[in-house]
Amino acid sequence: MRTSIKSTVAVVVALGAVGALVFRGSPPEPAPAPAPSTGTVRITAATAWPAAESATFADLPLRPLLFLDTATVVGVATSNDDRHLRLLLRGADGTPRELRRLDAAANPRFENVISAGDDVVWTEFADYGPPQIWAASVTDPRPARRLAADVGNAVFHGSEHDLVHHAGRVYWTAGAADGSTTTEVRSVATTGGRVRVDRVPGEWSMAPWPWLDDGAGGGVAATLMRNTDTGREITVPTAGSEFAACSPSWCRVTVIEGDTLSRIDLMRPDGSERREMATGTIRTAVPDVAILGRFEILADPLPGAAALLAYDITTGTTVEVAATANDAQCRNGLLWWFSGDGGPTRWHVLDLRTV
Repeated sequence: MRTSIKSTVAVVVALGAVGALVFRGSPPEPAPAPAPSTGTVRITAATAWPAAESATFADLPLRPLLFLDTATVVGVATSNDDRHLRLLLRGADGTPRELRRLDAAANPRFENVISAGDDVVWTEFADYGPPQIWAASVTDPRPARRLAADVGNAVFHGSEHDLVHHAGRVYWTAGAADGSTTTEVRSVATTGGRVRVDRVPGEWSMAPWPWLDDGAGGGVAATLMRNTDTGREITVPTAGSEFAACSPSWCRVTVIEGDTLSRIDLMRPDGSERREMATGTIRTAVPDVAILGRFEILADPLPGAAALLAYDITTGTTVEVAATANDAQCRNGLLWWFSGDGGPTRWHVLDLRTV
């Protein structure tokens, strides 16, 4: 895989991230958001969003990589004999179904799990060969199928847009084989077949369809966005001590003073409607910007954990999702994390689509 993260960007990532880690067509422009309050008064998610769907699991037999809803989750677990790493789908009835298994001796990894219609799609890595892309049906129990054995010099940053599903195809970006500053936008049908390669001048990463951004680290330090359908480009204005991570509708701007994160702002990709979103100890919790076009996921660090926050762009309100949280992740419009407090691990999930 190609990695092109400059040292300054690495500083931003280290300062900004606390947690571990699809639009169809061009998104409509939402109404202007009110200026937020950056005070310490917060409301809880239960108070702010009483009808939101959520769930807690005390005995989840896997580490989540993707929630499809608050009851259906894809994740990884080792086999009972520790010889294999398994990718599992836990259905609403609680029964796990094995989608794939890889030899544990080959340092396997399952990553970039996304929803693609009735399928889930993922990348898998092992020492015995190059990365591959696989898929399995959520409803059909037939074995998983390989979509692509050649991902090229793929660029994956831990974003939920590293793989993007659109109109029956899965897209990702790869560096040019000749080392030139050209990006290969690769795609394959969810039914498999030949990998299509479209070449775009410059170095780009996948963003919500149909956009690319030129951020070096999964959107961090983005200065330009490009619509692959229309060729339209948007210049993202930032100063020398600022680094932007962008979606088609909003950019999250981290402002650095020396080696210290001073504040986090929010603005449109063209620089308009800029406002301060967070200051002090608050950091970003997930890499992706403006989840569902509405939420910024933040964290206020605590010893050994963090308070998990969601900034609602439409209201300018900061909501406390969890007083203490670990390993916060957000994909497919669902936010999940675990808590332990020295006892058994409990996984929690909140469906932001139902807020």
